[in-house]
Amino acid sequence: MAGIDFHSHFFSASFFRALAEKSPLPGTVETRLAQVAARAGLELPPDDDTAHLARWMAELDRHAVEHLCTFASAPEEIPAVCAAAERSGGRISAFALVDPRAEGAAARVRALLEAGRIRGALVFPALHHFDVGRAEARPLLQALSDHRAVLFVHCGMLVVKLRDLLGLPRTQDLAYASPLSLIPAANAFPAVRFVIPHFGAGFFRETLIAGAQCENILVDTSSSNSWMSMHVPKLDLAAVFEATLAVFGPDRILFGTDSGTFPTGWRADRLKEQRAALVALKTGPGEREKIFGGNARAILGLR
Repeated sequence: MAGIDFHSHFFSASFFRALAEKSPLPGTVETRLAQVAARAGLELPPDDDTAHLARWMAELDRHAVEHLCTFASAPEEIPAVCAAAERSGGRISAFALVDPRAEGAAARVRALLEAGRIRGALVFPALHHFDVGRAEARPLLQALSDHRAVLFVHCGMLVVKLRDLLGLPRTQDLAYASPLSLIPAANAFPAVRFVIPHFGAGFFRETLIAGAQCENILVDTSSSNSWMSMHVPKLDLAAVFEATLAVFGPDRILFGTDSGTFPTGWRADRLKEQRAALVALKTGPGEREKIFGGNARAILGLR
C-alpha cells in the first residue's frame, strides 16, 4: 500500500480554462490550450469531470494509494474538485485555493467547511501579496480554526510553468514567501494545522525555525524538491529528512507527491525516492508509517 498522498492537484478542465481565459496569447481559449499542452507535453483533461475523476481513481487503484488529498488550484475549479471528492467513495479529500484578500473569500471557505465539502485551504502569499500572520488573513484563519481545518501555505520558490507558457505575468514576490510569517498565525490559531509544502521550497532553514517554534506547523515532502540544488552547502533528500526529523519529529511530516497532470499521472517515483532516503537514515517502520499515512490519517479522521 502506497499510503496517503497529502499533496496533489486535480487539474480539471475548469482549471486550464480559467487560466487560458486570462492569457494574452492570440487565438481562442481552445487554441491557447492546445499550444500549451503540446509545448508542455501534457494531456488536457476531458471536459467531462466524471471521466477525469475515473482516470484519477484508476491511478489510485493502480498504485495502491489509500487516499488522495487534492487541490482546487484555481477558485473556478472548486466545484469540480468538491464534486470529485464527493463521488470518490471516501478516497479523495478536497482543499480549496483561496486569496484571503478577495471579497467574501473567508465566508465561502466557511460555507464549504460547514457543508463538509473541503478539509481545508491552500494559499500562495507570494502570488497574492499578503502576509498570513497579518490582519488580511485573520477572517480565513478564524473560519479554519472554527472547524479545526488545515491550511497549506506555499512558501519559498514559486514558478508556475503553465502560467509562463500562457504568457501570464509573473507577479510572485518572495518577500511574502518566508515560513517565518506563519509563526504569529500559528500562535494565534492553535486549532489550525499549518502545512508548509516542499520542505519550504528553498526556505529550508526558515521552515525548521517555524517548526521548532510552533507545534501546529507541519511540513510536507511533495514535489521534486529541486530547490536542494540551490542550497549552500548542497543537500540531498536524506539530509533534508534527517534535519526535518530532528526538528519536527516523525509526527509532523506528511508524505506528498505534487502529482497533477497526465500522462505522468501519480508520481510513484517520488514515493520510491522518499522511502529510499528514509531507509538510508535507518528510520524505523513505525516512523515511516506515520510519514506515509499515519499522520494524514489522524488529521483527516480516517480509519
